Amino acid sequence: MVSHPFFPKRNAWFVVVVFVASSLFAQSAEPLFPDPGHPHMSRDQQRQLGLQAASQVYQQMPVLPDSSPETQYIRQLGQKLVATIPAEYSWPFEFHVVAQKEINAFALPGGPMFVNIGTLTAAQNEAELAGVMAHEMSHVIMQHSAKQASKAENTSLWAGLAGAVAGATLGGTVGQLAQMGIGAGAQGLMLKYSRTDESQADAVGAIILYKAGYNPQALADFFKTLETQGGQTPPQWLSDHPNPGNREQAIEKEIHNWPPENYQSNTAAFQKAKAHGETVKAYTGEEIAAGAKSGQWASLNQRNGATFNPGGTAQARALNASAPAATNSPDGVLQSVLPSQRMVPADLGPLKLSRPENWQITMPSKQGESVTIAPPQGITNQGVGYGVVINGEAGPQGQKMTIDELTNDLLDELEKGSNVKPVGNRQSITIGGVEGRSVMLQSVSPFPGANGQQQPERDWLVTIPRSTDTVIYFVFVAPQSQFDHFRPAFESMLKSVQF
Repeated sequence: MVSHPFFPKRNAWFVVVVFVASSLFAQSAEPLFPDPGHPHMSRDQQRQLGLQAASQVYQQMPVLPDSSPETQYIRQLGQKLVATIPAEYSWPFEFHVVAQKEINAFALPGGPMFVNIGTLTAAQNEAELAGVMAHEMSHVIMQHSAKQASKAENTSLWAGLAGAVAGATLGGTVGQLAQMGIGAGAQGLMLKYSRTDESQADAVGAIILYKAGYNPQALADFFKTLETQGGQTPPQWLSDHPNPGNREQAIEKEIHNWPPENYQSNTAAFQKAKAHGETVKAYTGEEIAAGAKSGQWASLNQRNGATFNPGGTAQARALNASAPAATNSPDGVLQSVLPSQRMVPADLGPLKLSRPENWQITMPSKQGESVTIAPPQGITNQGVGYGVVINGEAGPQGQKMTIDELTNDLLDELEKGSNVKPVGNRQSITIGGVEGRSVMLQSVSPFPGANGQQQPERDWLVTIPRSTDTVIYFVFVAPQSQFDHFRPAFESMLKSVQF
């Protein structure tokens, strides 16, 4: 089990730096998200309409299953971007991948978003792909479709949208969507925006990229790449997203006075997903249009396990199906400790990361204690049973140490102070652009197993050097029998870390 403090510290420097750095971060002049305003259409109406349209995409287009490497990667990247958006402006974004060759992406009202496999394989790096996604998400944040609908002459049309019959035909749905600028063509549902909307989506998308650690210029770079590839027939995304004029210069002007950052542009995860994406069977827009008429995609998606399940991914469904009885969880409510799919940003001073929305941050009350991010019912008087503990360890003053030496020193103290034992080999891991170490540990969970007896706990230790004699460490915690279900959330948190 992971206690508070995790173990006695010689020098818990991280805790001190948290408070000092937090005050410094508060003084930075980072860009702010604009208020999207209040169109006549309610959030519930927008969400309902977007879900109706998204369900029809699964009937009209080949969609990769949730378990595909491409979908898993796009969702991880998407959640990293979502974590930058203030809660009051955000939406329940969901990310899906369409097996289409052409370069395109679209986000429907309320948050459902679809990215063509051709977009993933065409992007030169993760920053460009993130730029496409951030731009599309910005249309949803700014509620451009709803505002366009508000301009329609017959606004009374929208009064009955929330109660529209489930399973309506694509034609019926698109008839309602038309006034929102959403049309259906050979390549599925497409959104038409004004040049003003495009300028605003560029500006908001740049903020998302910046806050997620990418160079906002990557969005303009991808547009330039598309323009050089188009020839006489421009890529569909350019047709749907008119250039508002001087796009590159406008973005440069927008970001000119923002505090400088150490931007990342690429990751091994992107390269792996792109390489695998190039092996996936993909179809042209014309093939997709023909297949939609014959019902080919609805049956193909069903066979592949690609089903539309708003508000829940295959991962979440599997977790609920395989989780032990509720009596094994704190207060008998397992649902209270499961990580939310929605990730929100957390600024801890020395580092920033994203956390599950339903997991709370507990700051140390005194020197030597750790920062914890955990569900409230995942913590007992005996320690943390679900969540993550974060702290820092300093070696002997003035003594330079390698990451392996720092990790060894930390492991020695863990074994002495918390009865924690390594159960796997040490691995290299890169977090926030810094090479660290990863090792699995085992201890005893503060929560009993199905038989009411003690059960083993899996503790995942990740160490990252911050100087020649200090290390920040994370300990991700869950009962051993459930750890693999919690691990995707733990990995998402690590991938979001910025120093």
